[in-house]
Amino acid sequence: MPHSPEDKKRILTRVRRIRGQVDALERALESGGPCLAILQQIAAVRGASNGLMGEMVEIHLKDELVSGETTPDQRAIRMAEIGHLLRAYLK
Repeated sequence: MPHSPEDKKRILTRVRRIRGQVDALERALESGGPCLAILQQIAAVRGASNGLMGEMVEIHLKDELVSGETTPDQRAIRMAEIGHLLRAYLK
């Protein structure tokens, strides 16, 4: 969870944008929209989702590893957790 109000606002804005894109995708599918338009909408959702993930990782790294008061051992554990998460995400 983002700690600063500015970070939280940016993340929520991204989530709301993704929701709007998914809603548009659902409407296009329900109305039998052209396949190309649907594929473009799927690509837009994917790009927005990737952007959300990137921003959340950046915020997490900043909050937990840069700004947080952690020991080297705690940072190593958190880096391993982040590495595991990124590997799962990139599959």
